Amino acid sequence: MGRRHAPAEHCTTKERPGWLTLRARGSSLDEPDVVFTGRRQQHVACRARTLVDTAEGCGGLAVRLDERHHYAIEVSGTEVRAVARVGSLRTVVAARSVPAGPVALTVTITEPATPHGPCTGPDVVSLGVEQPGGTFTELATLDGRYLSTEVAGGFTGRVIGMYAAEGTVHFDWFDYEPLDG
Repeated sequence: MGRRHAPAEHCTTKERPGWLTLRARGSSLDEPDVVFTGRRQQHVACRARTLVDTAEGCGGLAVRLDERHHYAIEVSGTEVRAVARVGSLRTVVAARSVPAGPVALTVTITEPATPHGPCTGPDVVSLGVEQPGGTFTELATLDGRYLSTEVAGGFTGRVIGMYAAEGTVHFDWFDYEPLDG
């Protein structure tokens, strides 16, 4: 599912066989016309992963409520960043270098550690990269309450998916799985 209308020139599977190619229209997930494709978060605990090639652009994997409420793990060149947007605040929470070439990105959503209290969100969102051997390297763990309809408003809930912020970004695969909670 696309964000709004995604013309064929911005979203195609024909450019690189077996890959999804997204061409950016805006400059970030903060833009209403961002090129984003995703699926609704349907499970309290879940994991989403993708293999992204950003040699020609900048993009990644995001948990999104709207333009003003989202967390993302994005790649540009040889840098991967965990980005948080909550209301009018946008910040790079963490960054690290990665080798050139495709990078596996992961978002994991789980229940917060016990004990739960009035200052505990409904869940935590972990953003990171997956090494070729499958080892997960976490860049950030963020409070999920800021991506809830109770805090941000709205009624559609979260969508997890891939996006292009700049240039052309290629995605080899996307995987979403519920986690036993």
